[in-house]
Amino acid sequence: MPENSIPGFLKAIDLGVTTLEMDLSFTADSILVLSHEPYFSSEICEDTVGNRISERSRGNLYQMRYDEIVKYDCGSLPHPRFPDQMKIQVFKPRFTDVLDTVDWYVTANSISPVHFNIELKTRVETDHVFHPAIGVFSNLVFEELARRKILDRVTIQSFDFRTLQYFKKKYPEVELAVLIENELPWKHNLDSLGFIPDIYSCYYQLLSRESIAEMQADKIRVIPWTVNETETMVELIAWGVDGIITDYPDRLINLLSTDK
Repeated sequence: MPENSIPGFLKAIDLGVTTLEMDLSFTADSILVLSHEPYFSSEICEDTVGNRISERSRGNLYQMRYDEIVKYDCGSLPHPRFPDQMKIQVFKPRFTDVLDTVDWYVTANSISPVHFNIELKTRVETDHVFHPAIGVFSNLVFEELARRKILDRVTIQSFDFRTLQYFKKKYPEVELAVLIENELPWKHNLDSLGFIPDIYSCYYQLLSRESIAEMQADKIRVIPWTVNETETMVELIAWGVDGIITDYPDRLINLLSTDK
């Protein structure tokens, strides 16, 4: 199913996924919208008249109103990296609509409430270009979650240490995951972060059995990304990871079901 889409989340729930991972961007009219990039990807998106987005015309969500963004289709094109993906017309949904629809769906189908793993897409070099100040972005996210009283089912994750530091100071009750793609030792990264996060979420190839055990000894859960091959899932499970982020939850669920 198309990424960061409501049909994709509902399909994941049907498969048995217990945590939905999503990416947040910010619009010109201060609406939180789901998007992996703060612009329209030339890989998967078409413009308002059905033309594939080019690198030159990809836009900037932070400079667009949501009523403009919703006219773009990001699900009908064949995905070059996911040939089996269903081709359906989808738009970038509002964060509020995702939360409301998911909770309605699990209630209507007598499914246990799911967890939300929410990435704030911020970077130092894109401040006030692709997103507002850290505090403005973070406060709006927190307000939406607190209003729904679902903070106990939420993890905030980011590659941007500033965002995590802001949440830690202002909203210490929120579970935090640090996203890592560098090859520095995990202790070095946490020294830079300035506190012990609930979750260390790095690229899976950066982990070893020993580093996982060391972090868990410090009460840090280890949840690597993005693990798509079954053989790698088997190895990481044997190493004792606390969770796995994957584009293919069906593979992981089938693996876990077989193990039982």
